[in-house]
Amino acid sequence: MAQGSRAVLRFLKLAGAVGSALAALAACTPPAELPPDRVPRFVPPTGPRPHLALVLGSGGPRGFAHVGVLKVLEENGIHPDLIVGSSVGAMAGALYASGMKAQALEKTALGLNLIEFFEVSTVGGGEATGGPIERYVNQCVHDKPLEALGTRLVVVATRARDRELALFNHGDTGRAVRASSASPGEFKPVPVGGELYIDGDESSPVPIRVARQLGAQAVIAVDVSAYLEETPPGVPREWVAKDERRRRQIDAEAPGADILLHPDIGYYAGHSEEYRKRVIAAAEAYTRKKMPEIRAMLEKRGQIPFSPTRSREPQSEKGI
Repeated sequence: MAQGSRAVLRFLKLAGAVGSALAALAACTPPAELPPDRVPRFVPPTGPRPHLALVLGSGGPRGFAHVGVLKVLEENGIHPDLIVGSSVGAMAGALYASGMKAQALEKTALGLNLIEFFEVSTVGGGEATGGPIERYVNQCVHDKPLEALGTRLVVVATRARDRELALFNHGDTGRAVRASSASPGEFKPVPVGGELYIDGDESSPVPIRVARQLGAQAVIAVDVSAYLEETPPGVPREWVAKDERRRRQIDAEAPGADILLHPDIGYYAGHSEEYRKRVIAAAEAYTRKKMPEIRAMLEKRGQIPFSPTRSREPQSEKGI
């Protein structure tokens, strides 16, 4: 290889390394303070009761399964008029509520660049701020606040000082999702309006009661948590305790759902493209098998699925 060509290659490699470093440093910059009208909050809804609520549960990277569920519902002309999301379910719900179609959601999920979420503070075991999540979500929804999304969205978080459930349906979408996703031990509590908030998973992993309290006439809920009976031997006790706590909370709310979807996507979670593809495909196949039950429920309630060709506002394909 000519000396000039080698120099060009060295330059390109150096440029790539510098670009990655700058991206990581940019991710560490905390988001700006929110103006009063952008502070996430809950405003009691007015107007007609929601016909169909879709509840998307917590689960970290297991939440890629939500994409598979959304694909099948959308293909069958089933579109919720209320979405309630906890943790990763809030992130998937925000993007979908903004008008992003399920196939675009899948495309961006598979193309996700994890460097966008890296924070230098996590090197050595420190907690992340979640700032990159806030920026990313706001970019995906074009900075629309919660109340301006195409489908009504309610984000579930947990108030840090007393572990009480909290709801957001107005204000900054990215900050609300960031608060809902702030898993203790991994992320610092997120400031919102003078309070600190942590992961919605802590108070309601699959917030079915919230959907009912908001008047939903029918509820389809999605649980992406692990099956306890499939827990491998030798996993850390704290993992088992968290799984058991989550299962108790979900089981307590499950009777309030008309349909509770719980795809088996395996115990261990990951971030690789192969993992994302497998989880989305597994959830998609599971939901297809459940479609007769879903349609029967909707028909029984007098809610014939919406037309599959129902138009939705086109959005950027950048997502999850």
